[in-house]
Amino acid sequence: MTHRPGFTGSPLDRADRLRHDVEAFNAMLNDWRGRLLGMAGLDPQLDPEGGLVWHSMAQAPLEAEFILLGLIEERPHFAMLVEAESSPIRSPALWQALSLLPPEEAAIYGAARSVIDWHNANRYCGRCGGTTKVFRAGWGRRCTACETEHFPRTDPVVIMLAEYEGKALVGRQSRFPPGSYSALAGFLEPGESIEEAVRRELNEEAGITTGAVHYVTSQPWPFGGSQLMIACVAETIDPTITLDTNELEDVMWVTREEARAALAGEDAAPFRAPPAFAIAHSLLRHWAA
Repeated sequence: MTHRPGFTGSPLDRADRLRHDVEAFNAMLNDWRGRLLGMAGLDPQLDPEGGLVWHSMAQAPLEAEFILLGLIEERPHFAMLVEAESSPIRSPALWQALSLLPPEEAAIYGAARSVIDWHNANRYCGRCGGTTKVFRAGWGRRCTACETEHFPRTDPVVIMLAEYEGKALVGRQSRFPPGSYSALAGFLEPGESIEEAVRRELNEEAGITTGAVHYVTSQPWPFGGSQLMIACVAETIDPTITLDTNELEDVMWVTREEARAALAGEDAAPFRAPPAFAIAHSLLRHWAA
């Protein structure tokens, strides 16, 4: 695949070796070279060139808590924990910001947002209900009552194109912008393989029956929780469509030529393609090529 999926390619050394070293972490917090990611709530701040904004650690509030995002040439980079509610609905302003960010900077932002989201959802222990406190350089929380340790998690999601006689199946939800279509997707369920999840989701949402499943690529997705999008193409056995209208508003089979026209943003294309930072765009581009 020549098109790198969005939110990948971060230049940061995640420095896991330093996360348990409290003395080293405190030294990095006081390092004059330290940089703090600029954010407006959960959204990224952008400079005039469309890149991430970085502040001096001296500008952070004294009572703030931090996540060590990692190192670049031994220079520590941090994000500040903020109490902000995440929503699966993204604003047009955020979508525009993500379209401007270089992929490697979007990857840094995505990691920061995912971990901040996780902290906000795990302020109480899932075992005993006690309050939890930050530890491990922002990459964990420990219960103050039962001392259970909690760590950021990622939920796996399959996202796929079904292929049949040179066409691929794309669909749209009612919340999509007018004319926009994407690959179908769904969470893996307990006890399920990737291949089984792909076949189940395609059958549940569109009614089609698929066989062989081919893995293409993956992408972290930092919205609505932290997810790992696993992109696949499935070979269709029975293309008969029975639409689940609770999940999808419409589906359609498209040719490679139609997919290429959509990816190129042509006015005559039969649908609008997903944005370049979404893995559905990478998957559709891979299939169309």
